Amino acid sequence: MATLKLTLIKSTIGSTKKQLATAEALGLRRIGDVTANQPDNAATRGKIRILAHLLKVEGGDA
Repeated sequence: MATLKLTLIKSTIGSTKKQLATAEALGLRRIGDVTANQPDNAATRGKIRILAHLLKVEGGDA
């Protein structure tokens, strides 16, 4: 299975509760933090869609 590398590139200040919870679920806390590789599946893609304006995604066909 392919993996995705996610990096938080913008601050979560002013984000909604849903966006904050999603960022925490992905393990993103600070700008520049890189999570452990996340599996490229439907659940992860949904989380990426919620935070698309705050993330840089590498790997897969992101």
